[in-house]
Amino acid sequence: MMKPFIPQLVYIEPRALEYPLGVEWKEKFEKMGIDIRYTTSHNQVRNIPGETPLQKYRNAKSTLVIGVRKTLKFDTSKPSAEYAIPLATGCMGHCHYCYLQTTLGSKPYIRVYVNLEEIFQQAKQYIEERVPEITRFEASCTSDIVGIDHLTHSLKKAIEFIGETKLGRLRFTTKYHYVDHLLDAKHNGNTRFRFSINSDWVIRHLEPGTSRLDERISAALKVAKAGYPIGFVVAPLYRHDGWKEGYRKLFKKLGDVIEDDNLTFELIQHRFTKPAKKVIEARYPKTKLEMDEKKRKYKWGRYGIGKYVYQTEEERELKETMEQYIHYYFPNAIIEYFT
Repeated sequence: MMKPFIPQLVYIEPRALEYPLGVEWKEKFEKMGIDIRYTTSHNQVRNIPGETPLQKYRNAKSTLVIGVRKTLKFDTSKPSAEYAIPLATGCMGHCHYCYLQTTLGSKPYIRVYVNLEEIFQQAKQYIEERVPEITRFEASCTSDIVGIDHLTHSLKKAIEFIGETKLGRLRFTTKYHYVDHLLDAKHNGNTRFRFSINSDWVIRHLEPGTSRLDERISAALKVAKAGYPIGFVVAPLYRHDGWKEGYRKLFKKLGDVIEDDNLTFELIQHRFTKPAKKVIEARYPKTKLEMDEKKRKYKWGRYGIGKYVYQTEEERELKETMEQYIHYYFPNAIIEYFT
């Protein structure tokens, strides 16, 4: 079983200690005997140990930066939510295909924010602006928040904050099973807890440093028993050798234990950009991830950055196969989208 993430190195921005949470986290990590350093800004974090760029990258993945979230304007987060709520940035996982490879570029360390009350106040404002509509917030756009929340409890606070609202909803996705501290949170049914799942082949070859499928399913059961609405994000849908059987086994395993009442699925096919391909090949030189532009079709994306997705016929086959499995094993579940 995977052990919960513990950073090897912690950097603290000076302004973080003006907030009670910053002081609390500093004392916590000191007690844990973790090396603590100070930095004027997360952009100045340059002394990550390592002889080679690859070693520095791996060490950065186990470095935590405690800071203040300066930008309180939330990004949009379609199709899963209206807004992305910024609780953390960066992830300790080593998923080869992850879009954070390029989003975070040369700064793959994990950042957590001490000014949660200001972030929640901004979320409240967004909710009020959209009355009487429901406003959904996605908490896992820039990190796997569950993977670090046993250390910070930022997510737990966000769940309880949203639990007190009438029109706010929270959503996030995780590949980790460290959920025990979240089971007693007063969520009032306003948070949908989603687990990222995939075929055994994908988890084994492309998702190092994350919880195993059985651990994720066990955690999903605990979360469902705690009254949270749950969902599964099947991503990236990847056409590896034997993919049809691999995904059938996945849905069968899930169907054996998970009820399909108020259950959602989100389906996302594998895609990559040219900059991502370059970074992935440098960081995971032995990856089994197929990124041949000639085998894909080009699709224009947001901000004018295009991505390579499966050819139309392959995409259709992928979509129909997944929908068929879901309808068979989970006749009452909702498929929110395929993209």
